[in-house]
Amino acid sequence: MENDIGLVIIGHGSKLPHNRKNLEKLAAILRKRSQFKTVEIAFMVRNTPTISEAIEDMAKKGVKKIVLVPAFLAPGVHTTQEIPELIGMKDKESQLTAKGIQLIYGEPLGSDERIADIIAEKAFKAMGKSGGDVPQGSADEKMPAAANQIYEKSMKLIRPQIQEALKAAPKSQAAIIERVVHTTADPEFSKLLVISDKAVQAGVDAIKAGAKVVTDVKMIKAGINEARLKKFGGKILNYVDDKRAFQIAHEESTTRSVAAMRLAINDNINDAIILIGNAPTAAFELAKAVKQGLAKPALIVATPVGYVGAAESKEAIAELSIPFIIVKGRKGGSTIAVAIFNALLNMAESSAAPKGD
Repeated sequence: MENDIGLVIIGHGSKLPHNRKNLEKLAAILRKRSQFKTVEIAFMVRNTPTISEAIEDMAKKGVKKIVLVPAFLAPGVHTTQEIPELIGMKDKESQLTAKGIQLIYGEPLGSDERIADIIAEKAFKAMGKSGGDVPQGSADEKMPAAANQIYEKSMKLIRPQIQEALKAAPKSQAAIIERVVHTTADPEFSKLLVISDKAVQAGVDAIKAGAKVVTDVKMIKAGINEARLKKFGGKILNYVDDKRAFQIAHEESTTRSVAAMRLAINDNINDAIILIGNAPTAAFELAKAVKQGLAKPALIVATPVGYVGAAESKEAIAELSIPFIIVKGRKGGSTIAVAIFNALLNMAESSAAPKGD
């Protein structure tokens, strides 16, 4: 954390109280993380403080860098024209620069995968279900007949497109490859998936043994049917919202994902299944712990997506002696980690040990 940075979250403003309440809750969450000297809210219209008032208040508090982020999903008239005009970027920026204060205008929220995770969670909640209760395209016998028909029809379309990959891979890996391609609607993933020797067997055995499953993000946890896993005695753990993770991240100037992984390692992840679908830093931290002899999970599934560190973090996992399943390159995501695990869970439920590794 840099102690001279202030964050202003900009909302539109409304006659209804919900707009302010939501921004205030977001600001409160960010204040607890202590990543900024101060976090304030501001509004374009109707509500106070105005953007100009928030900037002036920040300056009075001794903030040297003021970052303004519009709480809007996409770029538009508000974010590209009206807010910069309200900020008075040219006039106010020069005035603040003279006082040694830097004004920085950020981008709207955009189509971030974390927002997609939230949307999915809200959808599941609206249906009164967790993510794991919604069919993900498996041939699970509990799936409604209509969903099974759709799945089988999808497979008939998918298999010819990934025929070469299926022929080259052991039979035990076919279900994972098919499920990932089905989840992504992208046959290229059949070429990007790397499944190490004994990875499938290790995953199925761990599930049957009641191993705990550690995830880097809550979306993965939501995508797994815990009731099915509990039949084997297993449980899903996620440390990202643990108060200790916030404290470690703050004190050591690291990411919450790294802090959460450290907590998991300290709680003993030997013989566990680790699912990393979003955070490259978590994968790097895990790889370091394995090399230091601090952790020996049964299986690591690493599918982080992104341009910074994602590909490298997965390569770091692939260099370990631990069984692993990764997606090469920048592509990936939490839904892929879920798809891989659910395929393993199906195998464990079938009571037939996979062959061909």
